[in-house]
Amino acid sequence: MDEIGLWLLLILAIGATYVWRGLGVVISGRINPEGEAFKVVSCIAYALLAGLISRMIVLPAGTLAETPVFDRVFSTIVGVGVFFLFKRNVLLGTFSGVAVFFVLSVMRAGS
Repeated sequence: MDEIGLWLLLILAIGATYVWRGLGVVISGRINPEGEAFKVVSCIAYALLAGLISRMIVLPAGTLAETPVFDRVFSTIVGVGVFFLFKRNVLLGTFSGVAVFFVLSVMRAGS
């Protein structure tokens, strides 16, 4: 593909992205956040997120697959526990889970 074709492809991709974003802005003003449709979409989004996180813990890929299941599960439990213990603080929950995972990984590497 020549250089002009690549620039045209880039402009088309940018245009397609911004058309959907613009439609989202226009439509979002008309959506009732307390409505049933919004609740269904929220449930689907949470289910997808839970599924992806579960897959990372149970069936990881790449380097994460080389770590023991115990390390992944235990650090997740600690992170969720800290999240609820500190009034649903996402930053503390995430940091504590990552810190526990890191400490367990370092301890295993040292032994």
